[in-house]
Amino acid sequence: MQNIDPIWSAVEHHQDDLIALSDRVWGMPELLYAEYRSCAEHTALLREKGFRITEALAGIPTAVLGEAGEGGPVIAILGEYDALPGLSQRAGIARPQPEEQGGAGHGCGHNLLGSAALLAACAIKDWLEKTGTPGRVRYYGCPAEEGGAAKAFMVRDGAFDDVDAAITWHPASMTKVDEAESLANTRMDFVFTGRASHAAVAPHLGRSALDAAELMSSGVNYLREHIPDSSRIHYAYLDAGGTAPNVVQARTKVRYAIRSTSLSGMRALNERVKKVAYGAAMMTETEVDISIMSAVSNMLGNTPLEEAMQRAMDELGGVRFDEADRAYAREIQATLSAEDIEAAYQAVGIEIQPDEPLCDYVVPMDKRGKAMMGSTDVADVSWKVPTVQARVATCAIGTPGHSWQLTAQGKSPAAHKGMIYAAKVMGVVGRMLLTDAALLARAKKDHSGRVGPEPYVCPIPAEVRPPLQPRPATE
Repeated sequence: MQNIDPIWSAVEHHQDDLIALSDRVWGMPELLYAEYRSCAEHTALLREKGFRITEALAGIPTAVLGEAGEGGPVIAILGEYDALPGLSQRAGIARPQPEEQGGAGHGCGHNLLGSAALLAACAIKDWLEKTGTPGRVRYYGCPAEEGGAAKAFMVRDGAFDDVDAAITWHPASMTKVDEAESLANTRMDFVFTGRASHAAVAPHLGRSALDAAELMSSGVNYLREHIPDSSRIHYAYLDAGGTAPNVVQARTKVRYAIRSTSLSGMRALNERVKKVAYGAAMMTETEVDISIMSAVSNMLGNTPLEEAMQRAMDELGGVRFDEADRAYAREIQATLSAEDIEAAYQAVGIEIQPDEPLCDYVVPMDKRGKAMMGSTDVADVSWKVPTVQARVATCAIGTPGHSWQLTAQGKSPAAHKGMIYAAKVMGVVGRMLLTDAALLARAKKDHSGRVGPEPYVCPIPAEVRPPLQPRPATE
């Protein structure tokens, strides 16, 4: 590929260091708010590359900010590095084989996500220094995207107050500008407290917290019939009350994820679920304590930024995969169902292509797929500042997120190629924003129109703090 953009050259100058960072982070998977080693790796590289560093951003020990440049607009590049539980997997093979049975793994590609974002920031930093252009680039090392809503806490606590625009990406099996659709999501804990008793000798003296949790589950299942089609409610028992069936369970804890397409819809649904919990407590003569663990907003798009990112992608073309990349991708696809592969095409609104293991093209912006919405804390940044996100092919078409197959591909040459591509796209969009005042003005106008007259209110109450995890005794 001929280098005609200085950002591309700067990315290529730093790419080996950042590929190595990605692979190191892949090898040390850490869960939400426990990403001490991963954050340290990112911090060390920021220091090596000459960024001004703020550690423990927003009071979160595993969040870091690196800044470069002077004056001008402030452009944020968002990175992540948290892993997922239970997705440990050996790299480079096409069969399930955990590195550590039951261990964590990078089944959402955040090792790539953070490294490419930092790579883009390095490229913009070099370009700012070489050209003397006024402006600042910031790399935000963000923990706990997987359920911990760190960015929402960071937005709430002012970490983005002086940012002009934000850019990010996510590993995927297709390359396109993200359609900016996601569900607002509250993770809420319900703790039922009853009274223990001997289940045979004196069952009448017991008040079962487990009964309350099960009645709540039944009530929410009936509620599902009467909520919008796009809303979602999920739950998991964190504590079912113990393993002794002859003891009436005195305490249970269940966590609910409550999702809707808007903040107002989510808040209304939260209240309906809480009423079911109060009813379950009343029926069982138990008490219920309700607390928010985390929450995120729905994503806001930004047409001027999306159009700019599409131009950057079109100029680059698709990710340049080789035959070795395709051969491994075919092995991975052999482990997938036809539905997995079909869903990847449906998500971007294009026809299924036979014998197409990897996406080496850019999906046109006018193609709209079937909405398959999850939730992300990037959404809260998008309510605060104009935000744009890329999806870039790093894995075999059809690879499900949060799967062993995605973990297995996390260190592959194809993943590295997609990561470098993502850095170039983000870097070019960052340069556009730093040199084109009209583009930034249009982005801000679009953003204010989407937010509307009411000020953004973070879905996490002010008194709720992130569920921080202790630093490991040995690292």
